[in-house]
Amino acid sequence: MRKKISLVILSNSGASAKQFTISAMFLRVFIAGCLIAATALGYDYYRLKISAVTALNNTFQLTNQTDEIMRQREQIQEFAEEISTLKTKLVALNDFEKKIRIIANIESTEEQDNLFGIGGSIPEDLDTQIPLTQKHNSLMREMHEQVGQLHLATHNQDQNFDTLLKRLQDQQNLLASTPAVRPCPGWTTSSFGYRISPFTGRREFHKGFDIANRKGTPITATADGMVAFAGSKGLLGNAVVVDHGHGMVTRYGHLEKVMVKRGTSVKRGDTIGLMGNTGRSTGPHVHYEVHLNGIPVNPVKYILN
Repeated sequence: MRKKISLVILSNSGASAKQFTISAMFLRVFIAGCLIAATALGYDYYRLKISAVTALNNTFQLTNQTDEIMRQREQIQEFAEEISTLKTKLVALNDFEKKIRIIANIESTEEQDNLFGIGGSIPEDLDTQIPLTQKHNSLMREMHEQVGQLHLATHNQDQNFDTLLKRLQDQQNLLASTPAVRPCPGWTTSSFGYRISPFTGRREFHKGFDIANRKGTPITATADGMVAFAGSKGLLGNAVVVDHGHGMVTRYGHLEKVMVKRGTSVKRGDTIGLMGNTGRSTGPHVHYEVHLNGIPVNPVKYILN
């Protein structure tokens, strides 16, 4: 016999109770159906929720990727501006080098004039105003090309400065080794060139320049150099000969006292002796000669003070 279940429904309004009778099998089927429906609804809700979360994550990742692309493009534009700035500084340095060469009277070669290589011109400025929403492929290609050009320009400028520095040092050494001052204070008693000898009364060539002053007046080197001779030298009496290099030699005669030794390095302004009246001399003075490549030249041309 099938089991039946009675259900009584009561009302709080005072109406009479209602009774329903259903089989136990129907109730179980009904409950099972409700459970199945609830499970299906729960599963559908879960799938919908997972889909929504996945879509949200994808949207978030896409947004992050877009933001990252924008940041990368901003960095590319910043690098492009730095390249343009570096190029401007290199061109300014090259112009400065050319000015120094003009001031120092140092000629440059064709290779030194072309900072970006022989026949090379200054690269045009990079376009850094490309909208961030557009691709920067063309800008990156131009940046790559200009980085190579700047590398070459930097190498060339480095060599140019090395050459300029060497030339300036050579000029500095040449200037330091070129007689440029009087060997002592005093007054000129005999100039360079032909004159009547005070000893023979005959016309003779005077190789030097005579400056008279008190006995013991300091005699100084007129340029940097090396003492090639120090001692007694015939008619010059006590004398000092300084080799300045570059074919330049100076001689100082009739000294009372020699104050340097052969092989000594001297600088312009160093005292090398004291004025005297030794050798063939008519009074205290210094006989000063300048020789260029073995030929005596007028010392006045080498006196700036």
